[in-house]
Amino acid sequence: MQVVTEEFLALGVSSEISDNQLTLLDIEKENWKDKALGKNISDARAELFVLLKDISAKTNQDKIIKNYKALQRFRKSEMGKGEGDASLMVNGESRRVKVQEPIVPTVGDITIYCDGGCSPNPGASGSGVAVYKAGKVSELWYGLFESNGTNNTAELNALYYSLLRAEKESALGNKVEIKCDSMYSINCIKTWAKGWEAKGWTKKGGEIKNLEIIKKSYFLYNTISAKISLSHIKAHAGAEGNELADRMTHYTRHTKEPAFVQYEDVLDIREILKMGS
Repeated sequence: MQVVTEEFLALGVSSEISDNQLTLLDIEKENWKDKALGKNISDARAELFVLLKDISAKTNQDKIIKNYKALQRFRKSEMGKGEGDASLMVNGESRRVKVQEPIVPTVGDITIYCDGGCSPNPGASGSGVAVYKAGKVSELWYGLFESNGTNNTAELNALYYSLLRAEKESALGNKVEIKCDSMYSINCIKTWAKGWEAKGWTKKGGEIKNLEIIKKSYFLYNTISAKISLSHIKAHAGAEGNELADRMTHYTRHTKEPAFVQYEDVLDIREILKMGS
């Protein structure tokens, strides 16, 4: 994680900040510097932010982003092999490159994965959260069972409880990142709610579904957004934290737990990942 400071911004911006850089910082252009200072962003976003300095043409920026993402995918594909040699195709030829062990986050870094699930939709639903400290899972949470819930409601509930945990961790001085696989939930909180609030919590075309949990999450997010990072993660793409949060939604539907409680059994990751499979 990278804390956005004046010195960091100087590394990436010499005159005009680009739209892509604003996206990386997850802020709007108006008063962008005030909004950016103090935020926590991932190391990957920080690196891209600096790489885009003085690249004015959007097509060139997009190429840099595309190439960087390709590099990240390559790194992830080799991560499980440990330190040693790996094959990489260059101009049609197979070459050996050195792959190092992944860097473990520093002590104090908190990553929260959240997920909601429903089967069928609407139907039995539940929420799950996986909390990682220094790169290792430390806690699992589950619950908020509804017999006639929806996937979107379960996702929003999981995000809300993740924000509550993030509020506590950031107050302790920890760097916190929330990873959510629901773009609907993220858009509700970070994009749409502002417009709905300006219109008296109404929208063109009908009611705002899940309004109460959206409002609670929106107000809470606004109080801590400068101290935490909230980003999207692709579901079921191999991220352990995302998979564990998903299994907690299965566990909720199995136990029918109405509250949101900590998973008290042994954190045997292999066994937990078998839930619902």
